[in-house]
Order: sequence, then structure tokens, then C-alpha cells
Amino acid sequence: MASESKKVGNAAEIDRLALVFAKDPGSKVFIPLAEEYGKAGMWEEAVAVLEDGLKAYPGFITAMVALGRAYEQMNQPVKAKAILEEAIKVSPDNLRAHRILAKLYTAQGAKESAIRSCNVILSLNPHDQEALSLCAGLEVPTTHGVEASSQEQLREKPAKTVNLDVSRPLGEGRTSAIDDVTLATKDETHKLLRSVPRSEEMAISTTGSTDSAAQKTRSPAIARLEQWLNLIQDRRRDPQVSS
Repeated sequence: MASESKKVGNAAEIDRLALVFAKDPGSKVFIPLAEEYGKAGMWEEAVAVLEDGLKAYPGFITAMVALGRAYEQMNQPVKAKAILEEAIKVSPDNLRAHRILAKLYTAQGAKESAIRSCNVILSLNPHDQEALSLCAGLEVPTTHGVEASSQEQLREKPAKTVNLDVSRPLGEGRTSAIDDVTLATKDETHKLLRSVPRSEEMAISTTGSTDSAAQKTRSPAIARLEQWLNLIQDRRRDPQVSS
């Protein structure tokens, strides 16, 4: 019953607007008349009224976009695209025109053109579900998706190794063994520092031993490490105390 009542009301409105338009063909009543024709699925009548109206009002954006939609509904994509592209030349940010064009471009496989129209829509309304859905179908990542992907790559990126090279003695182009340490993050730096004993402790353990046999069995790398640590210890001492 509600559907039948709506159809009757729509038909009555069409008759009323058609009568007004017939009396004054130069009026802009053709716009609401075409809209009522569209609601009733009478797209041929809508196209005829809009084409006549645009003869009297060339460049009328509202009528141009409405005509583009009517052509689309009549499955005439070439005519629809042509009139809508003319419309966005005059009104580059017309959302209704870009919404229809994005679907037409997508259906025709014109990916770059579809993306341009979607970008216009999303620049004005970042949460537009229809444009976001088209972008997803075109496999175009949104800003949020790009940021999330970049963060995920950073989390999955393996940490760099930490190399402490003591194979070369100090003085050969090196001021300390730290010159050869490559740290990937601050956490690695802290781990490395915690793993190295304090210089005072190393000094006690190394200088307190007088066993000549132990001195002979020390590897050259250990000896160079001790040389480095003793050098650090000397630099940290108070000059008056060391004198």
C-alpha cells in the first residue's frame, strides 16, 4: 500500500511539474522534473528534459551532473563520461560528478582516472565509504594503510649485529675499540655497556695477577682488550692522583 501511494504521489508531482515546465520552458523547473522522472525510473524522459534545459542554461552544473547520471542509468557510459568531464572542468570539486566518474572509470579499467576522482572525494571526505571501497578494489592503499605497512616493516626488520673488534691494537687508525662498534638501537647500546665490566674491576682482576704462566697463556686479543681498558682507566683518573 505504501509503495502504491508513493507511486501515485510521484505521478502527481510529475504531472504538476510538467505542466509548469510546459507553461514556462525557460524556467529551471526542469531540474526537479528530471529528478522526479528519475525516481520513477523514467530515465529517457529525464534525459529529454535535461537536454532541453541545458539548451536554455548551458554550463548549468547541476543539470550537467544530473544528465550524466541519467546517461549512466541508461547504460550510455560514453555520453555520461563526456558530460561529467565537462562538468568537472567548470567545477573541479563536484563530488556527485566525481562519484559517478569514479565508477565509470573503474568499469572501463581506467585505473589512474578512477584514482584521481577517488582522491578528490577523499580529500573532501576521508571517510567516504564508496570511494574507500573503490580504492580497495583498485588495490590502492589509503594513508592509514601505508603508515601501518611501514610500521610493520620496521617491527619485522632484523636488528643489526654488534661487533667489537679488538683484533687491531690501538694507535693503528683507532682511538678506542668503540670505533668498531655498530649499534642498531639504543637498547643494544645499553646491553653492550652492561655486558662490559667497569674499568676499575677489570684493573683489579688484571693487575692483581702476577702469575707469569698465566700472562704467557693470555691470547693477544685479551691482552689488547686489557690495554684498552687500562687506557680508559688512566684517562678517568685524577691527574694529581696519577702523578
